[in-house]
Amino acid sequence: MLVLSALLLSARAPAPAWPLLLPFLGLLGLIASGPLLFPHFWEKWYGHIAVGLGLLMLGYYGFGRHDWHTTTETLAEYVSFAVLLTALFVVGGTLYFNLNVAGTPLRNVLLLAAGAVLASIVGTTGASLLLIRPLIRLNDQRIRTYHIIFFIFIVSNAGGLLTPLGDPPLFIGFLRGVPFFWTTTHLLVPWLLSTGLLLLLFWLKDRRTPYPSRLSRNERRRARSAKGLPLFDFNGRYHALWLLVVLGAVFLDPGRLSWLPYLPLAGLKVSFVREVLQLLAAWGCYRTAHPKALAANHFNLAPMREVALLFFGIFLTMMPALQLAAHLAANPAVASRLTPATLYWCTGILSAFLDNAPTYASFLGLSLSGHGLQITSAAQVQQFAEAAATIPLLRAISSGAVLFGALTYIGNGPNFLVRAIAEKEGVPMPSFFGYMGRYSLPYLLPVLGIVSGWLLWGGK
Repeated sequence: MLVLSALLLSARAPAPAWPLLLPFLGLLGLIASGPLLFPHFWEKWYGHIAVGLGLLMLGYYGFGRHDWHTTTETLAEYVSFAVLLTALFVVGGTLYFNLNVAGTPLRNVLLLAAGAVLASIVGTTGASLLLIRPLIRLNDQRIRTYHIIFFIFIVSNAGGLLTPLGDPPLFIGFLRGVPFFWTTTHLLVPWLLSTGLLLLLFWLKDRRTPYPSRLSRNERRRARSAKGLPLFDFNGRYHALWLLVVLGAVFLDPGRLSWLPYLPLAGLKVSFVREVLQLLAAWGCYRTAHPKALAANHFNLAPMREVALLFFGIFLTMMPALQLAAHLAANPAVASRLTPATLYWCTGILSAFLDNAPTYASFLGLSLSGHGLQITSAAQVQQFAEAAATIPLLRAISSGAVLFGALTYIGNGPNFLVRAIAEKEGVPMPSFFGYMGRYSLPYLLPVLGIVSGWLLWGGK
């Protein structure tokens, strides 16, 4: 894969100087403070700032360092990310699902639990885009910020632990040789712990939220019947076929399928067959969408535009940070001190602020090298995944890369997209630091600590 080849070359190249981290840190600082300190200026100019900083770093790497390999790889990864997110956004926006009942703590928990299961089947992005609007509609008279935050915790992140389809880091592991059902077998307990505890915390908090009116079950049923409404309304069920096309195209990797056409650019196999198919599926889905679904979902591309522009800057300014992480992972002295707890927290914290897929690949390569194995050999990766002594290491890397994605808005692609959709629906969302200070640190971090304790003592 492109991300793996870039990491291997980055580990052999000189480490970038620390001032190169300033554009990335500056962009993160602006994302965190802009909407709070100067909202009107930020709303007007955030795209220009993000794209400008990204192009600045792109020009430095390309024309200053003549490192066209890294720039080409980063741009290709960004295009794949943006196209997949756009295609899933369109498919999710053309599916209308509504429960014609009032939201209650139990119903909300059941919806979030269903989303956690669905996230491992269609991915965290797909599940998030399918269910975020139904959650808002279900609680239309009592929607609160924490409903969206716990949705991000559970559906957009933790739910993706059970299969390689759930989250990009696990998919990279599958492509490198980790058996497909390894995650289902060895990450089931972290999945149960994280989703179970988060659902419990959500239920305890949600049951304290007052209802606008408390009608009996029979009164609600009579009111629904009087309006001629069914228990649930689902429009666009056949669009699930477009969703299968989008998800199936993810497997079209030129690094593994030699028959795919590609362009040899800067020593990389760059093929956009996957992206073209996903965009065609999105176009077909939109063209065949029912006007009722589009109107009910308030469908427009404004949330996707915000995510695409901000992540263009994030992907490109993040290049030096990823290279520094690759240098750390290439240090033999570090490999000799690895423990499951160390891998879990290091992979997790870096995944919360950097791209979790390259972070996963870095620490997987580091762990393999510590046992005399190579990440470029699928047989050796499979051996690492199935050996009793190294299963705890891979379990820790996988859990950290997925679960810590919920620690910040930028930890996983769906986070920012869910936030943007919620804001368009009128739900007030906290700032970057508000998200961490009011929600992820007090609610999510203790759950991550409990999972760490199981990895250290019970997950061997």
